[in-house]
Amino acid sequence: MPNNIHEFLKEVLEKLQTIDYVRPESLPNIDLYMDQVTTFMETQLASTKRHEDDKILTKTMINNYAKNNLLPPPSKKKYSKEHVLTLLFIYYFKSILSIGDIQNILNPITDRYFGNNSSLHMQDIYTEVFGLEHEEVQHILKDLAKKYKTSLKTFSSVPADEAELLHKFAFICMLSFDVYIKKLIIEQTIDALPASQNKNSAKSNRKKE
Repeated sequence: MPNNIHEFLKEVLEKLQTIDYVRPESLPNIDLYMDQVTTFMETQLASTKRHEDDKILTKTMINNYAKNNLLPPPSKKKYSKEHVLTLLFIYYFKSILSIGDIQNILNPITDRYFGNNSSLHMQDIYTEVFGLEHEEVQHILKDLAKKYKTSLKTFSSVPADEAELLHKFAFICMLSFDVYIKKLIIEQTIDALPASQNKNSAKSNRKKE
């Protein structure tokens, strides 16, 4: 953990640049078979893997998403660009949200904009949302710099050989609390969606029965 804030931010920025989101122009313009979908996702999202042998997407995952009504069924075993976009949203959501929460977020979107003739399409939504990336990265860097500086000021009375470990621990705790709070806000926002309220009501009725 470098003590120089500029060195730290340089390392973070370099990492953020390697995990750039899948750009709309990189999306396939033809329908794909399942093997082609998994290969595309593996290639495009390889930089997001923590370990080399991690799997981005498997056939089992795709089948489970379809079974759980997260992904509309393919047409003649082929997946459209809209399927790929939906899978990308699922991939980004699944690290912090449950299947049920992802359903409540995605189902109203796919019900309205997947494969229809409206003026707004799945690709428009994807482009709009991820177009905010550059501005958001700047906010993230500023927030990280603040937390990093704060962590280096902790445990000032401990010996130097212990301080580095404790600084890392403090930094991780601050980041974890930030994620925890944001996750609570996300869940609260999801629970306020009409789809969530309907499902919660249905669950309540089933319990009464």
